[in-house]
Amino acid sequence: MKFGPVPVAEAVGTILAHSIKVGDRKLRKGIALTADHIEDLTEAGLGSVTVAQLEPGDCHEDEAARMLAAALAPNPTEAGLRVTQPFTGRVNLLADGPGVAVLDVEALEAFNRVNPMITVATVPQYQQMGEGGMVATIKVISYAVPGGDVMHAARLAQASIRMVSPVHKTAGLVVTDIPGGPSNEKGIAAIRGRVEALGMELSDVRIVPHQAEPLSLAVSDAEGDIVMILTGSATSDVYDVAPEAVRAAGGQVDRFGMPVDPGNLLFLGALGDRPVIGLPGCARSPALNGADWVLSRVACGIETTGLDIAGMGVGGLLKEIPTRPQPRSSRKP
Repeated sequence: MKFGPVPVAEAVGTILAHSIKVGDRKLRKGIALTADHIEDLTEAGLGSVTVAQLEPGDCHEDEAARMLAAALAPNPTEAGLRVTQPFTGRVNLLADGPGVAVLDVEALEAFNRVNPMITVATVPQYQQMGEGGMVATIKVISYAVPGGDVMHAARLAQASIRMVSPVHKTAGLVVTDIPGGPSNEKGIAAIRGRVEALGMELSDVRIVPHQAEPLSLAVSDAEGDIVMILTGSATSDVYDVAPEAVRAAGGQVDRFGMPVDPGNLLFLGALGDRPVIGLPGCARSPALNGADWVLSRVACGIETTGLDIAGMGVGGLLKEIPTRPQPRSSRKP
């Protein structure tokens, strides 16, 4: 692609690089200049204009973006995505429903190394998305790029972006109650919101005393594809009330503790073929915390192991909490 000023008389068929006002109207950048445009520019007294000129083998920005999007999501319906029409070298990939984004990170990084003018930006791996949320945007920065580079980038990242929808439809919640403890109503409402944002139903809510035996019975009887536990007193050890109740019910605890803040005191286990999530106290708030990351993956049937949770630490500092007991500042009061 050639870029730079040319005499107005020679600019027919080129792409206007910068918007120009001629008379009472504006010629917007990116348009292909016609004979009528040239007449307007001449009447405005302009002798030259900055343009982009495609050379043999070049691919226009919109066509390049369309081709790249078709490579990244060759079957949008199957990938749970909607693809927008190209405009100014951009195509967006939108979530067709709730779920999590699953990315071939290595392929996408290779894609972005082909040509600085060929780019794709995505949400983070396993980001929870709602319907219509933007999963990725493909942007061709210049007005045209070499067609060979477009084809090369497309080959490197075939089918590398998709959504995974929830495979579980319902969830049950068991809440333990302690005298003078936190509000159960607010906590239940926050968790209901999380479940419903994933297109699931909170089908069973039970409130029991904060004791291992009644909690164990409630966990055993709870309905739902996923069982969640929210304790009135924070779980502080792998042998605390809630993990012990899961074991007493015949389940297992695979991981206690996660390097995500807020969300440290989460545990993950199973009762038969049903996942069990011991929620941290911060799940009583609708604000993002580590439980959101685990719940969305589990809901979508994505294997979530102790190693996976350990890997959440980089990027896992979600926000500061002013009421946390140990101040983070060295300043003296």
